[in-house]
Amino acid sequence: MSESKILEFKNINKSFSGVQALKDVSFSVNKGEVHALLGENGAGKSTLMKILSGAYTKDSGEVIFGGEVCNFKETNDSEEKGISIIYQELNLIPEMSIAENIYLHRQPMKGRFIDWNKMYQDAVKVLEKVGLNCDPRQSIKRLSVAQQQMVEIAKSLTKDLRLLIMDEPTSSLTDGETRKLFEVIADLKKQGITIIYISHRMEEIFEICDSYTIMRDGTFIISGATKDTDMDTMIRHMVGREMSQVFPKHEFCVGDVILKGEHISNGKEVKDVSFELRKGEILGFSGLVGAGRTETFKALFGYDKDKKGSVYVNGKEVTIRSPKDAIKYGIGYVPEDRRNEGLVTELPVVDNTIMAKMEKAMTHGLYNAKKAGEICKYYIDSLYIKTPSQKKKARLLSGGNQQKVVLSKWLNCDSDILILDEPTRGIDVNAKREIYQMIVDLVEAGKSVVLISSELPEIIGLCNRVYVMYEGEITGMLQQDELTQEKIMYYAAGGR
Repeated sequence: MSESKILEFKNINKSFSGVQALKDVSFSVNKGEVHALLGENGAGKSTLMKILSGAYTKDSGEVIFGGEVCNFKETNDSEEKGISIIYQELNLIPEMSIAENIYLHRQPMKGRFIDWNKMYQDAVKVLEKVGLNCDPRQSIKRLSVAQQQMVEIAKSLTKDLRLLIMDEPTSSLTDGETRKLFEVIADLKKQGITIIYISHRMEEIFEICDSYTIMRDGTFIISGATKDTDMDTMIRHMVGREMSQVFPKHEFCVGDVILKGEHISNGKEVKDVSFELRKGEILGFSGLVGAGRTETFKALFGYDKDKKGSVYVNGKEVTIRSPKDAIKYGIGYVPEDRRNEGLVTELPVVDNTIMAKMEKAMTHGLYNAKKAGEICKYYIDSLYIKTPSQKKKARLLSGGNQQKVVLSKWLNCDSDILILDEPTRGIDVNAKREIYQMIVDLVEAGKSVVLISSELPEIIGLCNRVYVMYEGEITGMLQQDELTQEKIMYYAAGGR
């Protein structure tokens, strides 16, 4: 291995229960660069990184790190060599403090006892590096998802790093937090630390990555310098075909107001929100993380008992005290955190599909497995859900297919109004395209959609009107022909 290479994979193979996940994967990463690892969900990226970290063992091939052939048996082995990995599903203990999470198993000691003062002081310093101004004594469970992500990054910075692997690190971050992360990455790069960066946000790849590798179906496709390629070429390599357009073309046929909220508040994150959703439209809600978008619709849907304000469905005021009430009025809610709030991941696809309206799978008051299977098959076929069986546990599906299962649950409830909260978060470019087409198809079939998204291209490409929120209030409303990133960000930053 040349001096410029810090990492090399040679002919890596890995199978699970006879299914080959990696097939002769070979490529290298240079020292001190930010290297993008790209591919759709199921391409083999995570499997390869778990082999590198010691979480999985390879079937054959060689991993060469720092000039040494490495056969890591567990993650502690790779960490001792200076390899750290931050997974998209955060690896933090909610009941413990920020400082305890950062220094877990590595607490500073004074004799036989933990030196708490030193641990808190050290934690403050490392939190400052990622721009997080929090008391290190407070518990992780009190932090937002974005803040927890920054704690994970801070945790990795306390180790003797040579190689840092980041899996979708910005999926829960605001623009400001993302900028801070990029500053941290630039600083690590100056120190000679190598970063493998996994992301579905293509604009980030061109902004911060020096080089890239693309995988597809468990195989190596291509490596190169980011400056020598473009987004269309990358996407073509990832999906194996041309992507003529990301957002499907559609014309809105907008009707009467189907859902109206007046002076919605919860006394905390939501202060005074009024809006109208019309039949047959995709209504966007934009704003930075913490603006109150999710909290507004959780309150409307009946999750928040402190909700105040009025809700109208088809012109009639309705009382929604619980999600069950919302379902009764034809409202469905696809949450941002699909794994913890949208699915019961240990249950099979069929159970997740029918659970919100079990009576559809009943005969004379008893559960009818055949009827449940028929319902599930209908949605598997119509939403193109990729699963080997209806009985496959939901956690074993890709992110995009999990999202489709959540959607099928609400369609089975005959929901005319669908609230989609970050529907493409953490899913690959091709699965995004499928979700976009599905949203358009639903609207063309007479449904109405509220789309909450942090991705401005998504908001601009799909919506015909957009409300922008800042600190619990609506600061602006834009029509389709007014939608630009600059105007949305003006209102998202508090402009009026």
